Amino acid sequence: MTASLVGVVLWQNSYNMDEQRVSIRHGGHTLNGVLATPKDGRKHHGLIVYVHGDGPIDATSDDFYKPMWEANAKAGYASLSWDKPGVAGASGNWLDQSMDDRANEAAAAIAWARARPDIDGDRIGLWGASQAGWILPKVAAKTPVRFVIAVSPAINWLQQGRYNLLAELRADDASAARTKAAIAKSDTTRRLLKRHATFEEYVTAMGDEADGMTADRWNFISKNYTADATQDLRALRGIPVLLTLAGHDMNVDTADTERTYRKVLDAGGALTVKRYPDATHSMLKQSIEQSDLKTTFTALFSPRSLFANGFLEGQRQFLKNPGRGSNGT
Repeated sequence: MTASLVGVVLWQNSYNMDEQRVSIRHGGHTLNGVLATPKDGRKHHGLIVYVHGDGPIDATSDDFYKPMWEANAKAGYASLSWDKPGVAGASGNWLDQSMDDRANEAAAAIAWARARPDIDGDRIGLWGASQAGWILPKVAAKTPVRFVIAVSPAINWLQQGRYNLLAELRADDASAARTKAAIAKSDTTRRLLKRHATFEEYVTAMGDEADGMTADRWNFISKNYTADATQDLRALRGIPVLLTLAGHDMNVDTADTERTYRKVLDAGGALTVKRYPDATHSMLKQSIEQSDLKTTFTALFSPRSLFANGFLEGQRQFLKNPGRGSNGT
């Protein structure tokens, strides 16, 4: 019985693609990456460059990306991703990075890929989730890209933070007093950021309410809290964009995101909007993500089933013809 279970896990976590570790030099550092390529016998493939969201994420995002990479491979595309600085033994510290730093990093990875004989330099696109929404258009402004897949991207850092705070309070059925206190704390943090307060000043102001904030994290927030994608999105005009939105997103105001993307990009006719009513911010099924036990078992025994219905297929269909805009769900 145990051997059978192990066999199922191994089979379910085997993907129809080849993976190789790669090294990319950038800014005096080495990006430790993974290049996943289709097993279709071709020697030349398009490429999707993955741009992580927030947090200490490794190249595969703890294997979370692999079902997506397999879907990309079915569409004839390779996938490239790398460990964030300071993660999985990589040099540097991702918390030292600005959004511009991260865009420069992705542009360097694209330049590296274009120099490879197995990559079609005219068919390189971007995939990015959440925080990557501030990075994707910056990359497109630096180097030509064939398409962009934006998953749960935010528009404005501060607005997204307030939306997330209120959404979590509502989900916890917080009292009016608790909600008022949380908003007051958030307002204090904003005032400290606006006057460029040091970490020590933050700790003094917050006292017991510092909630585990570290000096590195405060530095990261201080560098990036003014991020707003609205103006940068103009760099995506005319480029096929797949905007993927979740029905249960507690992190990002999807209505605001869609409204802004449509305002800036719709006129070019290259915007495709896909909505997944049963998805959370990470594009997992809500029924699975709300249970740690379900998430663990599904990841082990059926990892492709973690994602919202139609999500993987929707990305594959977009890659078959990325030039066609659509407002479908």
